[in-house]
Amino acid sequence: MSDCIFCKFAKGTDNIPIHKVYETDKTLAFLDISPLAEGHVLVIPKEHYQFFHEVDDASLADLLPVAKKVALAVGAENYNLLQNNGTLAHQVVPHVHFHIIPKPDEKRGLGIGWPAKQRSPEEQAETLKRILAKLS
Repeated sequence: MSDCIFCKFAKGTDNIPIHKVYETDKTLAFLDISPLAEGHVLVIPKEHYQFFHEVDDASLADLLPVAKKVALAVGAENYNLLQNNGTLAHQVVPHVHFHIIPKPDEKRGLGIGWPAKQRSPEEQAETLKRILAKLS
């Protein structure tokens, strides 16, 4: 995608400066320009995919070990590994990217609200049935 900023980062076009952390043939990791905490890194596939479920298996096989390696290098005891899909899910750049966000204390890092709801066993069974039907 020619106007995707992350594609430009991956291709090294437009002389856009980034703080590269790690790179392979298929994956690029760099510091987030608006970090939630020191060491906030983004890990992206170099090929353009908007959604996680679109990423080919070869790219995923490279992407996740790189995310693990970078998470270890960041050195945070507590951190979030976050990946959003679609604008309603807070995806701002329409290119798959994993955030590694250190959580050094209660104030810095990612803050999350988790509005959990209780579901009946019957509702859970219906959800399970729907998911299993698509996995077969």
